[in-house]
Amino acid sequence: MKVIDLESIQQAFDPVEAIDVMRQALVSQARGECDTPMPMHLTIPSEQAEVHIKSSYREGGDYFAVKVASGFPKNLERGLSVGNGSVLLLSAATGQPVAILADEGFLTDARTAAVSALVSRELGRSDTSLGILGSGIQARLQTQMHASVLDLERIWIWGRTPERVASCARDLRGLVPGAEVKIASTPSEVARNTRLITTVTAARRPLLSAADLQPGTHIAAVGSDSPGKQELDPDILEHASLVLVDSLAQCERLGELQHAIHLRESVVEAGAFFDSPMGYDPEGPTVCDFTGLGVEDLFIARYVYETQVGEGVSVQQGAGRKRGLVRGPESQDNGSVR
Repeated sequence: MKVIDLESIQQAFDPVEAIDVMRQALVSQARGECDTPMPMHLTIPSEQAEVHIKSSYREGGDYFAVKVASGFPKNLERGLSVGNGSVLLLSAATGQPVAILADEGFLTDARTAAVSALVSRELGRSDTSLGILGSGIQARLQTQMHASVLDLERIWIWGRTPERVASCARDLRGLVPGAEVKIASTPSEVARNTRLITTVTAARRPLLSAADLQPGTHIAAVGSDSPGKQELDPDILEHASLVLVDSLAQCERLGELQHAIHLRESVVEAGAFFDSPMGYDPEGPTVCDFTGLGVEDLFIARYVYETQVGEGVSVQQGAGRKRGLVRGPESQDNGSVR
């Protein structure tokens, strides 16, 4: 069994390739080709921590995967990353472990941002401005992933902690040098200045309402991934001309849809939309509700593993080619486990 460390994983990771891999994952899931159970959630009250365990197998595939991702908020006080995790890739023929991807939560973070950028691409967005609610690792990765599919000229960012927002803004200026980075004082100020918004917080009450949005706004709602979390007022989903979900079963229990369950019959799974696009009013708001799927973990782990093996890389030694997604101290402000 191979152990693939974080450095090797980052070197094998290409953002554009990852977006395409996530499309394959969501389409396969929507076609019913994958066995992707509901996530298992653990809480560790003494640490205010949460742990998500996800898994998936694609029919006819060589592997199945089990992923553990955790969030330990008190790690900030310890000088440690809040997020951590790993993915176990196993043989679908024998059940034997093939590889442990000791990614420290990187693959969870990166595939989450890749799926968000994928939806923007599949909707045919041509925005030059991106708005972000949140200032953790997802704010940085969302920016990088969107910059790979859009020509971003301006980025608006909002967060609750001024120091972290300022730090994030500095990082974004370095990650997308050609874009102007603006700090907003409220979420509604972000919405007034851009029609493409990604919400990446651990909020438990709405940050935006329908009245805040410009016509034609698209929102990638990323932060809600467990019961009780909420970033959007339900009136946004009610007024939306298109509501996509990564998984209906998960979103009605864990995502924004849990707060607008009466709309469950009108939502569309993103993979089904990619496979067979449907018409919608471009002037109405659109939303994609993300909860993070085990099938995404399976596909991204397989991609990294096969990239490493295909290049003849000695994965234990961390050799490979440099790809450039961020990962470092900024991950300490991660707001979601996924």
